[in-house]
Amino acid sequence: MNLVTHSNVILHAFDWPYALVTERAAQIAAMGYKSVLVSPAMASYKSEQGTQWWQRYQPQDYRVIDNQLGNKQDLTAMIEALKAFDILVYVDVVFNHMANESAQRSDLQYPSATQLQEYAKRSDYFQQQRLFGDLSEPLFQADDFVEAFGIKDWEDIWQVQNGRISGGDHDPGLPTLSDNPHVVAMQREYLNALKALGVKGFRIDAAKHMTLGHLQKVWTEDIVSDVHIFGEIITDGGATKAEYELFLQPFLSQTHLGAYDFPLFQTLFDALKPKGSLTALIDPYCFGLALSQHRAITFAITHDIPNNDVFSNLVMTEAQEALAYSYILGRDGGVPLIYADLDPSGFKDKNAAPRWQDAWCSAEMKAKIAFHNHVHGQNMQVLEASDDLLVFARGDKGIVALNKSCRDAELDVSANQNATDLLSGKQYKAQGGKLAFTLAAGQSVLLVF
Repeated sequence: MNLVTHSNVILHAFDWPYALVTERAAQIAAMGYKSVLVSPAMASYKSEQGTQWWQRYQPQDYRVIDNQLGNKQDLTAMIEALKAFDILVYVDVVFNHMANESAQRSDLQYPSATQLQEYAKRSDYFQQQRLFGDLSEPLFQADDFVEAFGIKDWEDIWQVQNGRISGGDHDPGLPTLSDNPHVVAMQREYLNALKALGVKGFRIDAAKHMTLGHLQKVWTEDIVSDVHIFGEIITDGGATKAEYELFLQPFLSQTHLGAYDFPLFQTLFDALKPKGSLTALIDPYCFGLALSQHRAITFAITHDIPNNDVFSNLVMTEAQEALAYSYILGRDGGVPLIYADLDPSGFKDKNAAPRWQDAWCSAEMKAKIAFHNHVHGQNMQVLEASDDLLVFARGDKGIVALNKSCRDAELDVSANQNATDLLSGKQYKAQGGKLAFTLAAGQSVLLVF
């Protein structure tokens, strides 16, 4: 069973060293997060001078945890620290490809002969970092990869799922793994080893590049039992959009796994534009513009959006992102994923500080997570909707109101109880079965009874 725990808000601690997550365990718990997603826990290139975030997504070996973010001891310590606060650990996994090491060598042995020699030379250390397997032998060899060619047509399913992801004509790209029995067996053994350490969730990186057959062979019932798994399948919208029909819809119909709700993200992104309409957010699932609530990972930003030029136009303004988080943490359905990084993109906020470095632990975010946890499982009922306003109730526990216009809005909603806005701390008295309040331009309120 693909497990989604009660009120499970995920902190995406993108490219955080495992020791930093450990250090912040108490703070993460105090914020109300229930899970933490960390970057790939396997062997990848590291350097005393540091490495780029994308090098974490170029695996050298599954059998060893040793990368720029830490090693097996660091990961285990992190899992135990979070477990003490009943916080689950999710790990990003990269199964589509291995590292592009064409600048150093021409063969397709992973890890390389040089790395195997290092394993032998520092045997005591690497045995401590070993998850499984015999480190005197390669994990993969040439027969474990498909024939090399770059993807040219991104709407050709066969090319996307067999070709190499590359940076252009002069980049040999990332060697694409076959779904032969050996590759599948090693990937399953890796997942079981992480589960044995206490990992409770997995994000499948580049899931659209893997065939459904490969995914189905790896993510069988014994693997998915008692863990939450979701795939990254980037689309430019929901039903009727080519990427949705080619990649996301088949994934949803032929697996039981969750997925990033890119259809809802695009709906939200468009609705929050000056000429967009918040009426699109009333029931987007009904129109194929959001995933079902039990399989959706909802978000306002992912790591790819600010860190890849091709997606950077999808970065919302700070005001829009604040409204987006009020919506996804206020609505019914999906598991919210809150992005945090250490400033790899260089995006700054209005105070010239790194945009997503501290937003995860702000007072505003804490209030939104508290609202989500308070109303979790309550039905959603839309009370008012227009191009610029959206007001909805969450059972008898709370009310969400969004105002994206440049003018204040005077609202009154049916209520027999006094309410407190978790964002501002303001208290409102119910009079005559109504709550009346002013919703400032470009702002939201999260009222709890």
